[in-house]
Amino acid sequence: MLRRARHLSGRAATLAVVLALLASGCSDGEAQGHDPDPAQVDGVEIPEIGACRVLTPEDVDQPSNATRTVDCAEETHTAQTFAAGEFPERLHDVDRDAEALGDFAYRVCSTSFMSHLGADESLVMRSMLSWAWFRPSEEAWADGARWYRCDVVGGGEQSTEYLTLPEKTRGLLGGNPDDRWMACVEGPTVQGAPRVSCSEKHDWRAISAIKVGEPDDPYPGDRVVEVTTRDYCSRWIGAWLEYPVSYDYAYTWFHEAEWEAGNRRSVCWARTER
Repeated sequence: MLRRARHLSGRAATLAVVLALLASGCSDGEAQGHDPDPAQVDGVEIPEIGACRVLTPEDVDQPSNATRTVDCAEETHTAQTFAAGEFPERLHDVDRDAEALGDFAYRVCSTSFMSHLGADESLVMRSMLSWAWFRPSEEAWADGARWYRCDVVGGGEQSTEYLTLPEKTRGLLGGNPDDRWMACVEGPTVQGAPRVSCSEKHDWRAISAIKVGEPDDPYPGDRVVEVTTRDYCSRWIGAWLEYPVSYDYAYTWFHEAEWEAGNRRSVCWARTER
């Protein structure tokens, strides 16, 4: 059986956005998004869950956001707040850009994200959706604000613009998700290509996010992760395509930095138009 595998060392959308945002605490905290609402700038109150906004990739690059909210039912929006709250007391005295805040936000937002969408980790990693988190501005932090905000956004690391979201995002990936929310790629290879909705013309589809380790496992090394990913993906894609004589498949595997951030999955891609 001919297997034409392609080694990809890129990141899956959700994890990539998470890692980028965990690092964003070192950036300029005063930029708070486009079209800011004066009432939200330097706000100390915990943000409203369910609020919708028109966020851009540039907005989610910032640690704080005060973009004005819009009517979820009546107006176009690309983001919706699905979780918000106060950091635990043990984190109240840390610096605003402390790594511990990012660690806490990663655990809370990623878990709430899956629950909110009605999806498991594999499905989330194969979707067009990701999440971003925000903290209080520098001034608000100095005034005692200790809140966090988690927003679902209609895109990932490579997105130049985000998909428009529906009025309600709860359960959006539950059951049999619409192809609009699933990740595909149009092009000769997956590597470096931007993801497109599977409802659009495409050549590759993300079929599965297979587990390559357990939460407490130490990083086994690049070679072990790659070989494990390759072998699992070959079997998964062959079965999904109903065992043709030959087929193309590709895989996205990750390195130690992503492993340390909590990722234990690789993504398998099938060359297919369906």
